[in-house]
Amino acid sequence: MKPVFANESSVGGRLLILGGVALVLILVGQRLEFMAPLRTQLSVVAAPFYWVVDIPSRLTDQFKGAWSSRSELLAENERLRSESLILNAKLQKYIELRAENVRLRELMNSGERVNDTVLVAEVIAVASDPNRHQLMVDKGSRDGAFLGQPVIDANGLLGQITEVGILQSRVLLITDSAHALPVRVSRNGLRAIAEGTGLIDELALTHVAATTDIQVGDLLVSSGLGGRFPSGYPVGEVVEVSIDPGKPFAEVRARPMAKLDRSRNVLLVFSEQKIEE
Repeated sequence: MKPVFANESSVGGRLLILGGVALVLILVGQRLEFMAPLRTQLSVVAAPFYWVVDIPSRLTDQFKGAWSSRSELLAENERLRSESLILNAKLQKYIELRAENVRLRELMNSGERVNDTVLVAEVIAVASDPNRHQLMVDKGSRDGAFLGQPVIDANGLLGQITEVGILQSRVLLITDSAHALPVRVSRNGLRAIAEGTGLIDELALTHVAATTDIQVGDLLVSSGLGGRFPSGYPVGEVVEVSIDPGKPFAEVRARPMAKLDRSRNVLLVFSEQKIEE
């Protein structure tokens, strides 16, 4: 152990001597002009040592700057994400309001095209049973709604009221399997019965002779027969005509004109005949 202490003492002594020499050189160099070239050469030699000694400080500064920049970027990113979500939510609401405005314009224009008096109603519920095509509207007997009253939307005949309350009414859609209405082909006046198939996008024409002049694309309108529905309201468009040589009747399918599963606002129709009564 003694040699170790001796080495430590000698190293400490040498450091003190070198430190003293350096201090003397500094003091002498500041006083004597001829030392200037030496100081310049020494500064060039010492520059790499200063650079190495300064590495920890520079690394610390860079780390602090990088961490600060990262924190600021994260905060800015979070703020922009929140603003984006808010703007997207507002945009979706604007799109919905714009679409609703278009629907209401179409609905009111539809009301202007018919000769009957109409009342705007809002759909407030739909039947939970998929086999029953029914919906509820926010108009009842207090508003003049009555049993059998026709209901239309901006595109065509929707159905009829089958139950009337004071503040709301139940509407049976034309595609319900229990519903049927007299129609005629707009192109040639051919009469037929359009029955609901239980599918929201399909009607069936019954007892249409195989030799009947009916084509895909023909427009079906209410015929007015039976006095339940006024004449001339669009009901559907023929999409399929199937003729079996061995059968006397053709199978005719039609697509409803009304948006049965999308209409939010509808029109209750008060025909002139009902008003006179």
